[in-house]
Amino acid sequence: QVQLVESGGGLVQPGGSLTLSCAASGRIFSINAMGWYRQAPGKQREWVATITSSGSTKYADSVKGRFTISRDHAKNTVYLQMNSLKPEDTAVYYCNAQIQNSFHGYENDYWGRGTQVTVSS
Repeated sequence: QVQLVESGGGLVQPGGSLTLSCAASGRIFSINAMGWYRQAPGKQREWVATITSSGSTKYADSVKGRFTISRDHAKNTVYLQMNSLKPEDTAVYYCNAQIQNSFHGYENDYWGRGTQVTVSS
């Protein structure tokens, strides 16, 4: 069917930067919105940012001004540039995409398996 594969996570010091990538592959006719969520230990998964097919973006208040979401339509890839990272940004980051699998098909919601981001000195 469809796979979303995240990459780019790791360990970074407070104030540092990381860029996450998420590539979609498989049975894809079109991709609508793509986004990022995160889940910290002991907490519920929370929304981080979304980018529509036309390029409109929205951000959670906690990351606004520090994170930037972008996408490459040709590569079916979404990115999350994270700057000025804080310890509270530590979480597993998940990619999400709304994908139509065929011309006559419905839009389905897909998730990646996540990539760990740890912000610590």
